[in-house]
Amino acid sequence: MKQFTKDDTVMLLIDHQTGTLNFAANRPHEMIVSRTRALAKFAKALDIPVVLTSSQEDHAQGPLIQDLQELLPQEFADRVKREGITNAWDDENFKNAVLKTAAGRKNVIMAGLTNDVCIVWPSISMQEEGFNVQVVLDAGGSPSQIADDIAQQTWESQGVRTTTINQIISEMVHNWATEDGQKVLPILFEEVMSKVGQFS
Repeated sequence: MKQFTKDDTVMLLIDHQTGTLNFAANRPHEMIVSRTRALAKFAKALDIPVVLTSSQEDHAQGPLIQDLQELLPQEFADRVKREGITNAWDDENFKNAVLKTAAGRKNVIMAGLTNDVCIVWPSISMQEEGFNVQVVLDAGGSPSQIADDIAQQTWESQGVRTTTINQIISEMVHNWATEDGQKVLPILFEEVMSKVGQFS
């Protein structure tokens, strides 16, 4: 898979909701939120288009986390509210929103809650339809480490790549001395490097 760039990539943040956050027991919630914030800030800094989606906000899943509303207000307002379809790619409203927003971009950064239900299936579906998908593992989680591991093995067996916040940002910036690198470094330090050692 070729290196992702800001010009050929779209970001999908799936079901980062107050309730689904509680379903992720294998990773500190503070870590998931900080990585999600980093992704949102990263996309905004480099003008990477973002689609947000939620599932059954009036049920146990709850609303999207407040951070996304604050960091991506327009994307939050335009979020696709799914009625319960677990594979977001099977939701026509979501699929149409992604295709419109991507505008021909074939590289996808995907993260969300939970990895074992809400990420594994759309990542595979999009890979099968010709997209190159990378899942940011530490911006999501699962009810158990076993569930997270099996989800990762499942999507990787279908060609989806697993990445982390540091890895995807360094891949796309490539050079910290560039203008883009200088935009992103403060985000990385504020949301990620400043928290090193806080999460086990």
